[in-house]
Amino acid sequence: MKVRAGLSVAGYIAGVVVTNVVTASFGLWPMGFGLMATAGTMFAGASFVLRDAVQETAGRKVALTALAVACAISAFMASPALAFASVLAFGLAELLDMGVYTKLRKQGWVRAAAASNAVGTAVDTFVFLTVAGFPVTVALVVGQLVGKAWATVGVVGTVLAVRAWKRRG
Repeated sequence: MKVRAGLSVAGYIAGVVVTNVVTASFGLWPMGFGLMATAGTMFAGASFVLRDAVQETAGRKVALTALAVACAISAFMASPALAFASVLAFGLAELLDMGVYTKLRKQGWVRAAAASNAVGTAVDTFVFLTVAGFPVTVALVVGQLVGKAWATVGVVGTVLAVRAWKRRG
């Protein structure tokens, strides 16, 4: 369990930092179908599931500590405006994610992760875009939400596939 917790914490912190570095480096990029997203959107979506994994394997206190560490590292890796927007958006979104996840966890991991990520991604999208100074357009908001949703589906799908594989073997 300690190995899983360590990997979850490292993956979560890396996900938050990479989100900010990629967004600071590349700004906006097309998602197809006329949608746009910040370059780090997919990593941001994955980080919400990884935060759930940290809570699952190491507890809420460790998840909050990992969030603080990720935000501190991000502050040095991105522009001050981007770092502030990220810290504010991730902080609020992850706390709401944690509240929803904790409340729903007894009803199943997939349900808790999906619902908490839906709340977290919506809050993160609106707060980040507004505070970072990106245009809050339909194409950008929808692009952000779609990108984060695909990342969530990818991570949750991978977890379910690994669980099924382990049950077989």
